Amino acid sequence: MSTGLRTIHPSARSDRARTGTTRTGRALRPYSVTRPRKSVAMTLLMVLFLVYALVPIVWLVVNATKTQGDLFSTFGLSFGHSFALWDNIVATVTHDDGIFLRWLANTLLYVVVGAGGATFLATLAGYGLAKFRFPGRGAYFAVVLGAVAVPGTALAVPTFLLFSQIGLTNTPWSIIIPSLISPFGLYLIWVYTIDSVPTELLEAARLDGAGEMRTFFTISIRLLAPGIVTVALFSVVATWNNYFLPLIMLTDPDWYPLTVGLNQWSAQAAGVAAEPIFNLVVTGSLITIVPIVVIFLLLQRFWQSGLSAGSVKQ
Repeated sequence: MSTGLRTIHPSARSDRARTGTTRTGRALRPYSVTRPRKSVAMTLLMVLFLVYALVPIVWLVVNATKTQGDLFSTFGLSFGHSFALWDNIVATVTHDDGIFLRWLANTLLYVVVGAGGATFLATLAGYGLAKFRFPGRGAYFAVVLGAVAVPGTALAVPTFLLFSQIGLTNTPWSIIIPSLISPFGLYLIWVYTIDSVPTELLEAARLDGAGEMRTFFTISIRLLAPGIVTVALFSVVATWNNYFLPLIMLTDPDWYPLTVGLNQWSAQAAGVAAEPIFNLVVTGSLITIVPIVVIFLLLQRFWQSGLSAGSVKQ
């Protein structure tokens, strides 16, 4: 029995698609694929930003190869008469009984304990805020957003007064404890958890008898890996470059991080009884940025995936 419907063979559809005609024979308007226009102004602007970012690094690398005399007698972006990079590195790490290595160890301590702890606490708090309902949840989230808007320099003096009253100034704890708090990291984990950890998956794990801690460390933390790496990168960079807080908290040079220590060397080189150590300041600055650049490049793919989380709905 005929149903009155005519079946169109797939080849007929493909023929019409190739010829650009409909079933009634009318011509179809060809589809135009618009290509993105090249903007000369935008290209020049990006080149300008690239030069602005690379020139200081090039200057640092070039001048770290110069002797003290070549540093002031040659052009800043040209090499000196002799290549003294290795000699400058040796002089930097051995100057003043190897205090530079002490500052490097202090910086690593503050980064590992402070930034690592901040990442861990932000992950726990952001995950709990996203996946659990509890009284005061909205108020707590409002406090976190308010803390993100407050600059760290505005809290430095109150933090110093608080730590001085409890006797923790001029100790590593005066740097580590403030570094453990990362409202921005908590917010990033909260946003990432909402999109990357399905609630149905957690409920299935609970039905199978898994506790909350086991569910978090065996299931959720794997799904949160890109977000955790993103928060870790931000925390590591912030702690590694931290200057103002150690400057007001520490008076003992043995507890200085690299940022404050190199600034002290720079002040000694430019003071009344100036020491000829400008080449050590430049070389030390180059050594300081190498670890953070390497870490950033190695974890760049996780950082990019973490920032793009939630931007596309599956």
